[in-house]
Amino acid sequence: QVQLVESGGGMVQAGGSLRLSCTASALTNSRWTMGWFRQAPGKEREFVAAVSWSINVPKYGESVKGRFTISRDSAKNSVFLQMNSLKPEDTANYYCAGRPISWPLGLTANVYDYWGQGTQVTVSS
Repeated sequence: QVQLVESGGGMVQAGGSLRLSCTASALTNSRWTMGWFRQAPGKEREFVAAVSWSINVPKYGESVKGRFTISRDSAKNSVFLQMNSLKPEDTANYYCAGRPISWPLGLTANVYDYWGQGTQVTVSS
């Protein structure tokens, strides 16, 4: 059973940075896509970024392009989200997600099979 565990959330002032980590257990091959989504209270889950284990061509949501960077360490079954120039509107619960398909990257929540428990990011103005 695949399990995803996030860490690295917290509180930061606007303009600051945070780095989220997600470690996956029980991955049996390299044909995986890992993604980050976020959900603020009263809003739908929003795509943030995704990358394949085997094809290092990431995709980003429009609202985070140029500020966030997704990276992965396939040897450690880990994916990271470096968040810079944070804004109050980035405040949300951030979720790591995985799907056993390496390409195309999934850009919507409904195509992902596995989810972490979420980690809260709060950006104050």
